[in-house]
Order: sequence, then structure tokens, then C-alpha cells
Amino acid sequence: MATPKHLALALSLLFSGSLFASPTFSPTTQLPAGEWIDLSDDLCDVAQQTQSYLSQGNAYDPAAIHGGTTPWLQTPADRIKDTLTFVCDVVNADKQSGRASRLTDPDFITRHFEIVRWSPDQQRASQLSDDKPLLQRLPADRLLLTKYYVRLTDGQSHQSPETPHALYGLPFDEAQLSLDEADAKQNQITRYRYGKQEIVAKESSNDQAAYMRNLAPPLIWLSRSDLEGALLQGTAVVDEPSGDRRYFNVHRNNGIAYDRTQRPEQQQRYWYFKEVPGVLGYGKDADYKIPIRPQVTVAGDIFQLGLGRLILLRTEEHGEPVFRLTVLADTGGAFHDNLYQLDWLSGYYRDWDDYYQANRHISDYADAWLLLKKQ
Repeated sequence: MATPKHLALALSLLFSGSLFASPTFSPTTQLPAGEWIDLSDDLCDVAQQTQSYLSQGNAYDPAAIHGGTTPWLQTPADRIKDTLTFVCDVVNADKQSGRASRLTDPDFITRHFEIVRWSPDQQRASQLSDDKPLLQRLPADRLLLTKYYVRLTDGQSHQSPETPHALYGLPFDEAQLSLDEADAKQNQITRYRYGKQEIVAKESSNDQAAYMRNLAPPLIWLSRSDLEGALLQGTAVVDEPSGDRRYFNVHRNNGIAYDRTQRPEQQQRYWYFKEVPGVLGYGKDADYKIPIRPQVTVAGDIFQLGLGRLILLRTEEHGEPVFRLTVLADTGGAFHDNLYQLDWLSGYYRDWDDYYQANRHISDYADAWLLLKKQ
């Protein structure tokens, strides 16, 4: 019979979250049934771009270019690069021969890849689950799969009542500085001086908006909802009244961490942007980021897993199981110490309604496997 002391200990463990499981990574040689989606060309493109970034070496970006820092999962970094190279070798050989992609054949996958099943960090998720039903219902063996998208917006080259908020380029006082040079001057430069709430408040006053324009160049002017979408997604694709389409990607931030207990519009984290030729994923600075494509890219905790992981996802779409191969080529403020979630780049949409209509049939949780080419 349990004593009062034992019951008290059990209750203490339960309410402290200690009974929730840590993440696990379990080797397997089998995959369940399901339909396989073939986006091999796009997958190869992201794999190749990510492999090029990894080729810069650990010294270039030690936070991301490694084989994993978590004690549950570590591998030589070169194996991640070799896996991405193999993906493109297979895609190119299949195209040359005219056959269907072997990357949609589960037998080929199990023959040529080491497969590790990833179960989520329920303990960490439980600590952040207040008012978050999806985390409260997180299965023991499936990841939370959120979906992000590239926001299509309407912007203007000047401030107006409809577009009162700017995407600012890098402040003038560090425009000619490398990232390392700028970070060495944190106490002196504009970027670290303001939180998002102060910047947004200044833009509501003509005098203060002029003050901001003297500190940093406004690249494009947006509505508040489009500003929040750009800051949250890290990318904005802007259609101007002239018909021109322009792409903007995050450049450098103000050093304030994303607070997962606050709503996006309440955050103090703020990004300055840079105009780019297309949609970009991870890179330690805007001068070199990875070009990415929808449906084959996921964002996640590259700081623990290592950039460039090949990840197989199994979701339910219209109630049926569907497999997709993806590359971990992006991250975000929500992915520090986060081994319970991935964020799938789903597509290009104008607003939340468009996004919802396109993605409502896809499950909120996914089976996930990490793949490495067999040696």
C-alpha cells in the first residue's frame, strides 16, 4: 500500500512535469504504410543549397553546422552533408533513366538510409503548455507540426494610413559593418536600442516616424497585420501597386529573445530586413542564407539537431497517412530548446484564410524520422 509520503512524492513529480518523457531517438528498420508525395526536384534543390552552406564548415557557423549537440543524438557532421549529396544523386539518376523517384519507395528508403524515430520532448512541451491546447494534447510518439508560410502582401513605397509600418533595412550606423563588428558594438548601435513596441509606437506619430527614418531606411510600408506576419514568418513577398513583386527577408534582430508566453503582436523582438531575390531560410547573416522551397523545408531546433537533417514526416491528410521528405533548413525564435516541434513551410498565401483553406486537412501532429545515408 502506498504511504502518504509516497503519494506526496508522486503528486510532486506529476505537477512538476517530471513524469513527462524526454525526447527519444530510436533506430528502426520499418516504416508504416502510407502515400508518398513526390517533390524530388524541389527536395534536391533545398538539399543542394543546404549542403553548400554546410560546406563552409563548423568554424563558419558552429551553432548550426554540427552533427547534433543533444546527448541523445550525435553523429559526424559530414554524414549530414553526405546524406544531402546522396539525395540529389538519386534524383538526378532517376531523371536520367526516366523512372519514378526512388525517394518515394519505402523499400528503397529502408535499404539505403539509417532511420531513427524521433519522439517529442514532452517534458519541455508541458512546461510551455498553458493556454496551448495543441501542446496539452501532444502525443507521446508524435511531434507537433505547425505550418508556416510565405506571406503575400500589398505594400507601398511611402507611409499611408493603410500602410503605417515599415520593414526597415539595417540601421545606418551599422550598414557597413559585418555581423561580428556590429555585435562588438552592442552598447553603441541603433539595432539594440529599441524593442518592437517602441518602434511601432513611434511610427504612429509623424515626428517620431521621421525620427525612425533618420535611423534606418524604410524598405517598404505595410499594414500592422502584414508587419506582424513578416516578423513572425521572417519573409514577406510584397506586390506593389505598380505590379512589381519584391522579396524581403530578415537580416539582423535587436537581440531580444522571442517570448513564447506572449502573443506575436506583444513581442519586443524586432527584425530589420533586407531585400533579396527570393525566399530564404536559415543563415547566420543575410549575406548568406539558404534558398528554400515550400513543402520540402522544415524549421526546427538546428542548434540541438544540426542544420541539414533529412527528416521524413508522416501526417494525415484528409484522414489518410501521407509521407513527405523534408530538409531542416530553417529555424526561428521558437526553436531554442525545442525538441517537440517542427514547422513545415506549406506555401505562399495572402492571408490566414487562404492558408487555412489550403492546410486545414493536414494533421497537427506528425510521425518523424531522421534519415542518414548508410555507410
